[in-house]
Amino acid sequence: MSKKFLVFSTVLVFLFSLSYATPGITTFYTSYTPSACYRGTQGVMIAAASDRLWNNGRVCGKMITVKCTGPRNAVPHPCTGKSMTVKIVDHCPSSCASTLDLSREAFAQIANPVAGIINIDYIP
Repeated sequence: MSKKFLVFSTVLVFLFSLSYATPGITTFYTSYTPSACYRGTQGVMIAAASDRLWNNGRVCGKMITVKCTGPRNAVPHPCTGKSMTVKIVDHCPSSCASTLDLSREAFAQIANPVAGIINIDYIP
């Protein structure tokens, strides 16, 4: 009985978390310091938040899980099928075309960098 309950609970948690994912767009950048949140480096699994998420810097340091959901241009099948958790360390300028601007390393975990821009789901 407990094994069935564990499997059911795992599936339920997975489905519940997927229902709270928010659709967006992501690109990538390669210059990581200085950032709007930190003076020093914070590693490479990082992202910049768009105005939509920035909230006057209140999102600094927040961890966000990102998953590629499909292409936004002619590059077919850019997604790797993986998800990635990144730390928000910067503010994407108002001219930013994406919801999140990932580091190149984080982008490469979820999609082919040749795509340049992809559709995502993210969970704050």
